[in-house]
Amino acid sequence: MLIVLICTITLFVPALGSDAPCHNIGGTCQDDHLHCSGSYHTGLCSGGTHRRCCSHSSAAGTDSGMCSHVKVYSRASWGARAPKHVTTMHTPASLFFVHHTEGNFCHDFASCATQMRGIQNYHMDSRGWSDIGYSFLVGEDGAVYEGRGWHHVGAHTQGYNSRGFAASVMGSFMHRKPNDAALNAIKNLIQCGIDHGYITSGYSLYGHRDVGSTDCPGDALYSEIRTWPHYSTHHP
Repeated sequence: MLIVLICTITLFVPALGSDAPCHNIGGTCQDDHLHCSGSYHTGLCSGGTHRRCCSHSSAAGTDSGMCSHVKVYSRASWGARAPKHVTTMHTPASLFFVHHTEGNFCHDFASCATQMRGIQNYHMDSRGWSDIGYSFLVGEDGAVYEGRGWHHVGAHTQGYNSRGFAASVMGSFMHRKPNDAALNAIKNLIQCGIDHGYITSGYSLYGHRDVGSTDCPGDALYSEIRTWPHYSTHHP
């Protein structure tokens, strides 16, 4: 049975003192004045900002969907835990849902990656779910962060998880809409999905509230997506 993801999430508390995100990509946390035979990656180590992840892995910062017009940070890049189990998504999907997390805003990789790890921990440890619920999340840095991705069924929209993908913008968008960088990231992610055969070209776009009793994705963001060409007033 697929579990419904409730948009209201107010507690994103990543594990303190953990270097696991760096270790997950085969890296080592060290002071960045030391020599690194690979390359340094920010936001994956505990401690001060000078303590960074030295890794040979190309996973940190890779474009996980081969999307040419939007940066997609892979799960390894933001330090995701392995899922407890997965269910294969049958594509192309004809539905796409927009959510917001109702948590903190983020405007750079380090803060967005911290948010991602906190959301995943909350979903897996507090909710008891198999993984982070959304297909993708979006920051106001203009980047997309891979959640369950294109290949696995999410836990985001009750009754529609196996029929559609969902992108959730990190933050609360009741009173303001996300910045243009985040809005363009959603649009470009959808186009990437179409280009690679994950989403039908005639897909229908919805806000979470269109199919559930919730204020998600927030009044301001909801008003925005209702102006987009594929927004549908018909029940899916």
